[in-house]
Amino acid sequence: MYPQEPVIGILGGMGPAATADFYAKLVSHTRARRDQDHPRTVIWSDPTIPDRTQAILGLGEDPTPWMLRGVKHLEEAGATLIAVPCNTAHAFVPALQAKTSAPILHMIEETVELLSAQGIRSVGLLATTGTCQMGLYQASAAKGGVEVLVPDQDGQEKVMDAILGIKGGNTTPDISAALVEATTLLQAKGAEAVIAGCTEIPLALSQDMLQIPLIDPTGVLAVAALRQAGFPVADQGPERHVACP
Repeated sequence: MYPQEPVIGILGGMGPAATADFYAKLVSHTRARRDQDHPRTVIWSDPTIPDRTQAILGLGEDPTPWMLRGVKHLEEAGATLIAVPCNTAHAFVPALQAKTSAPILHMIEETVELLSAQGIRSVGLLATTGTCQMGLYQASAAKGGVEVLVPDQDGQEKVMDAILGIKGGNTTPDISAALVEATTLLQAKGAEAVIAGCTEIPLALSQDMLQIPLIDPTGVLAVAALRQAGFPVADQGPERHVACP
């Protein structure tokens, strides 16, 4: 490795498909004409990391030791900054940041900054129960004057079922329909846009299925990582591919 040059570290495996999707977006958002124009990237994908939502709800093991092990592997591989393409995992990011000198990009804060920049004042959130209950988006959004709307209990259970289905490899129309229905209900409550607040959701939900902008934090994180590493972003950046105009 060449430590004088930036290396993007990806702390992944939560889940594997979402990690692959993030790397694909990192590649697609890079303004490049040849292989050598892309950033060096190190991926640590550990699907054995305990479930983040279960930990937050007090029903499972603390994933911090597993995630910290991944951070150390990324550091040893030369990572100069770290991206975590898992929304719920951001509940544990402060503990990780305290143990590493490499900056860990905060996907949720980056997403809220995009919302504020686009003038969105009320946004729906499709996410795991852990992310919703921890108020990860609500806390950041409140600072920017953005209201976050979440599904009711029945709606949240359906969203969680869809997320678990996607993690199991199911991206059938039924899964997409459940997420569209949840978005429609949030839109009826006043949501001007909806956040795909679990990195699995973009695998089954796309902008052309919705009547309001779909905000993809994975894409936002990819752009933030490129900018932090000093790489030019392709013209299709978040303004076109993260939320519709």
